[in-house]
Amino acid sequence: MIPASHPLTDVAAKVHAGERLSYDDGVRLAESHDLPVLGHLAHVVRERLHGDKVYFNINRHINPTNVCYVGCELCAYADDPNAEGTWSYSPEECVEMARRDFLPGTSEFHMVGGLHPRWKFPVYVDILKALKAAFPQVHLKAFTMVEIDFLAKIGKMSVPECIQVLRDAGLDSCPGGGAEIFDEEVREQIASKKMSSDRWLEVAGLVHDAGLKSNCTMLFGHIEEPRHWVDHLVRLREQQDRSGGFQCFIPLAFHPAGTKYAHLPGPDMTTKLKVIALSRLMLDNIPHVKAYWVMLGREVAQVALRFGANDLDGTITDERVTLAAGGSAGKGMSLDDIQAFIRKAGLTPVLRDTLYNELTNAV
Repeated sequence: MIPASHPLTDVAAKVHAGERLSYDDGVRLAESHDLPVLGHLAHVVRERLHGDKVYFNINRHINPTNVCYVGCELCAYADDPNAEGTWSYSPEECVEMARRDFLPGTSEFHMVGGLHPRWKFPVYVDILKALKAAFPQVHLKAFTMVEIDFLAKIGKMSVPECIQVLRDAGLDSCPGGGAEIFDEEVREQIASKKMSSDRWLEVAGLVHDAGLKSNCTMLFGHIEEPRHWVDHLVRLREQQDRSGGFQCFIPLAFHPAGTKYAHLPGPDMTTKLKVIALSRLMLDNIPHVKAYWVMLGREVAQVALRFGANDLDGTITDERVTLAAGGSAGKGMSLDDIQAFIRKAGLTPVLRDTLYNELTNAV
């Protein structure tokens, strides 16, 4: 318990009582410099929901193309179709990539990519079909809300119609990227050509209405302010109240290398841990908070498991999005490494599938 004289005593009382925190509560937490108290409160909620379990899966990232016409200011991954270093893999090449690094027990392919100005809608459908035919047992988590909206447009169909075609081709759920920061003034500076915040939330609702689960994200550590984190989290919480399909929230730490904002330092450890804790405290209706070790860094991610996070993502073979912005995930972690990583935090590793069904307790 925190002292009665502490400025967050009333917020702490709400947390211990299981009450929903307000926007103003969130701003007070976000602006607080008492990191141990934030971590304690978030861990209280985390233990209430999940005990000492930390979830992970065996997964592989597939990025079919880094060609993208949007050109977001914050992105080092997308590129011009004719630039050196771009790639655009055929369905057959995507299958070959997946087969090359396939690990026993792999339960998920996580697939995102650029919005290719020359690919037609059937290319994306054929990639899903090829992967599902080659690996029928593997869950295909593919296409962010930004990609779904784009595919509906190039396919000349409504978003619900597009989702149905993709489901028929093998889509099982959606990742949560592209949300960035919902505040439109900030969004205009970091992703001026990307879909609006309202549209991102609308498409997420349509995905959920179609019976698919998705994740959700927030990109932090660039030009935003703490109040923008709270606004973003409250809007996600409100969408979850409406559609109920978000299963995990992933705070994404900004990597500035290779972007318009390369002069910025990126978020420090205190900011990373504060955002993790704030996320767990504000998102009372989203069950899981992920310490995405690829973007947080391994050491910070390990501490984040005591600051409200209960998931680490997975082994993550061949992640390229963060790598393009100076990240060092490379070939990911081995199964033994990730279990040892969790145990060293004094917690219990639990192998899961994409929908958080427990496959077996790791030993």
